[in-house]
Amino acid sequence: MKKHELCGIYFRVERDYRHEDICFTDMTEEEQKEILDILSFEATQKLCLRLAQVVRNLGDMFDISAEKGEEK
Repeated sequence: MKKHELCGIYFRVERDYRHEDICFTDMTEEEQKEILDILSFEATQKLCLRLAQVVRNLGDMFDISAEKGEEK
């Protein structure tokens, strides 16, 4: 999997018997679920807010929208 490092939120993850700092958006779904299982409510809120900010920034940067056929 290619690393994009989009959100800038890193966690220590074990891969191939080595520990690496991996950006949340570059983790596998299984790794993400493991992180979400141990985060506090407040940490989960902060993570969600940061991910929403990243999605909005990408939408603005590339002028994309979920509305099909919408042009600006």
